[in-house]
Amino acid sequence: MGHYVLRRVLQMIPVFFGATLLIFLMVYSLPGDPIAAMFGDKAADPATVANLRHQYYLDQPLWKQYLHYMNNIFHLDFGTSFTGRPVSEIMADAFPVTIRLALVAFFFEIVIGLPLGLIAGLYRGSVADTLVLVLTLIVISIPVFVLGYIAQTIFAINLGWVTPTVQDSKDITQLILPGLVLASLSLAYVARLTRTSIGENLRADYMRTAVAKGLPRPTIIGRHLLRNSLIPVVTFLGTDLGALMGGAIVTEGIFNIAGVGNVLYRAINQKEGPTVVGIVTVLVLVYLVASLVVDLLYAVLDPRIRYA
Repeated sequence: MGHYVLRRVLQMIPVFFGATLLIFLMVYSLPGDPIAAMFGDKAADPATVANLRHQYYLDQPLWKQYLHYMNNIFHLDFGTSFTGRPVSEIMADAFPVTIRLALVAFFFEIVIGLPLGLIAGLYRGSVADTLVLVLTLIVISIPVFVLGYIAQTIFAINLGWVTPTVQDSKDITQLILPGLVLASLSLAYVARLTRTSIGENLRADYMRTAVAKGLPRPTIIGRHLLRNSLIPVVTFLGTDLGALMGGAIVTEGIFNIAGVGNVLYRAINQKEGPTVVGIVTVLVLVYLVASLVVDLLYAVLDPRIRYA
């Protein structure tokens, strides 16, 4: 196991450098001068512009800018935004908010998506199975921003159960509705993926053997069927945790949540290169770590899997 983890960590290094290089080149190759954008319609003093370009290392070739950025990253310095605030401080404020929102959404995926998929898979062709398929298809067909406004109108404005916008992101109860909206698409995929996996494993030889041995139904489902069926679902859930954090822009905008999505959206509009690259770099790390954890969970779910 130790050798496998070391090998995977070594494989993550070129992936990290490649991903950050692409992100850096795409962000800093965009047309327009971010320094000029800072002054808006006002005429900027050429000496001031030159000084700012030198301060943010923008007067150097792109490859030198990237090497300078990576050198700072290794010293845990994500640079300074064009407003003069350290990017690390911006992320320290935004990331905890998005992490809480993503965890709430992740919780809904597990406690709603998995049971729905399990029921649909065990009773294929039944009314319950048809209902799950129809409901998940409806959720998949509706864009997230439409679903968000519908949920906000019904539960916040009409029923008054929650506030239309999140006033305190540290209050988990206020994140329930946006978390459910954020999880809606992934929840539907988890349910359908679980249903398909359960249906395939029900026809496997080991299931017929377990039934022939007379094992109790809860044991057959919990110890044999569910554990083997969860491998593709765990793969999806592991990668989706990073996607929830990176894809929260629409949900955070609807519910006025000051998280990573909101900050990233404003930074892109204002051509805040250091902020955009810093946030996306952290998201790349989240994806890589989540992928490693998922691979290690395979051996927990299926004892036949061994890592050399």
